[in-house]
Amino acid sequence: MTTGNHNHKHARRPDWAALAVAPVLAAIAAVIFFDVNRLESSGGYSGIGPATVPEVIAFCLVGLAIWTVVAAFRGDFPEREHQEISPIAWIVGGLAAQMMLLTTAGFSIATGILFAMTAAGFGKRKLWFSIPAGIALAFVVWIAFAQLLQLSLPAGPLERLFF
Repeated sequence: MTTGNHNHKHARRPDWAALAVAPVLAAIAAVIFFDVNRLESSGGYSGIGPATVPEVIAFCLVGLAIWTVVAAFRGDFPEREHQEISPIAWIVGGLAAQMMLLTTAGFSIATGILFAMTAAGFGKRKLWFSIPAGIALAFVVWIAFAQLLQLSLPAGPLERLFF
């Protein structure tokens, strides 16, 4: 006869990260439901209209939110590895820099800085090399899209220097 409780699953605390994700899923579903109410719901003879697919997506998101809460309390999510903040900060900082510089510095310089900061987030911290390389690559992309395809990308001093 055994007297230990070794057959029982260890009691785990709820997964707080999953519990933080569930309300976000529910909030996205609520926004979709709100937006669907503004659409015309005439489905004609088939009953399927422009609001049908967004409604299905919103219901699926509500279901995922509920499922996430249940899984968080049951401890069904695997243990996550430790997250490094530094690479994320480099990449998010690069995106922020691109958004702030896009209208003033132009596409090539702003995207070159994003390229360099993303490379730094992945471990390539030689900004003296990656910034000019990123600007050169972004300038080639700008030429392809703005000059050859005639699409509108923001031009800065570098683009105006050549075109």
